[in-house]
Amino acid sequence: MTEQQAIELLSSYRQKQARLQVLSSYSVGAGITISRLNEDDHLQELHRKLRGLPSYMYLSKREQQLETVAHAYLERYPTGTRAQLAAVPTRGADPEDELRAKIQKVIAARGWDVRDDIDAVLDRLAEYQDLRAEIDRVDTVLAALEQYKPDLAKVLRLRYVEGLTQERSAVELGISIKTERRREKRAISEFVRLVS
Repeated sequence: MTEQQAIELLSSYRQKQARLQVLSSYSVGAGITISRLNEDDHLQELHRKLRGLPSYMYLSKREQQLETVAHAYLERYPTGTRAQLAAVPTRGADPEDELRAKIQKVIAARGWDVRDDIDAVLDRLAEYQDLRAEIDRVDTVLAALEQYKPDLAKVLRLRYVEGLTQERSAVELGISIKTERRREKRAISEFVRLVS
C-alpha cells in the first residue's frame, strides 16, 4: 500500500461509516434489516437448524443433485455472500436461478416474506460485509499503532476518523501546525508499514 492509498483509505473512513449506517437499516422484510441478517449468531442459528434437517426436507430432487455435485467437486466452501455468488457458474443451465430459489426457500423457511428483489438484498449484504471489513481493518491498524505510538494514532484519529482540519487537530493536540504536519506524515508512513 502506498501513502496515497493509505490517505484515501483513511479519508473515506467517515463516508464508509455513513454508508454502513444507511445499509444497516435497509429492510429485508418482516422487520429484519441487513445488519441483523449479517449478524453471525443469527446465521449460525439458521445453519444449526438446517444442519439438523435432512436436505430432502427443504430441497427439491434437482437441488439435491446439485448439492451432491457440489459436495463432490468443491474443494472448499466459500464464505461470505460475494464469494458464494462468485462460485456459481454464470454459463450453462443457469444454476444461478437455482441458487436464488434455494435462498428464497431458506428465507421462507425462516418465516420471512420472500422479496422479489433478492439480488438487491444480496448486493446490499455483500456491500455491508465489505464495508464492515474495511472499517474493522482501519480500526485494528489504528489500535495497533496506538499501542506503541499513541501520539501518531491520535493524529490519524483526529484528522481522518473525526474529520478535523490540520489547524483544529494542532489545537486539540496542543502543538504547532508545523509539528502536526510532521506527525501526520510520520503517522501515515507508520500506518502504511503496519498495513503492508
